[in-house]
Amino acid sequence: MSNKADRDFIESVAGLLVPWGVPPLAARLYGYLLLSPDPVSLDRITADLEISKSSASVAARLLEKYTLARRRGERGSKRALYEVSDNYEGMLSEQNRLLDAMARTFRQGADTAAAGRARARLEEMAEFYLTAREAMEATMQRWRGRGKA
Repeated sequence: MSNKADRDFIESVAGLLVPWGVPPLAARLYGYLLLSPDPVSLDRITADLEISKSSASVAARLLEKYTLARRRGERGSKRALYEVSDNYEGMLSEQNRLLDAMARTFRQGADTAAAGRARARLEEMAEFYLTAREAMEATMQRWRGRGKA
């Protein structure tokens, strides 16, 4: 992309997603797809982002896994086109699985820890991560139900 504002936006999106565990190239591709008005081919992605076709393909498949992007076929061609998905929940669902795992791990640690500060700390941490997970799930439920009477 030759536009500085577009490049800055793409890098800003990457800066937000990398701490969530999204690899930098996939995070940049997501920012790029958010700006793309139409589905784009891997050839176009590689040219615009100046990356290899294999790297673009791996990043696109990862975004598909997170449900942040979707692949479309091109009529009369075997070429795949990629576009941003309107399903925003994929990343949060992954984070919810992580929060569940953390809560389970800390709960198990509390069960094996001797009574006292360590046990209390682990129990509190498990409760915190379960509460965060429940709040995220409730938020997703509200989002799914928005606009429905």
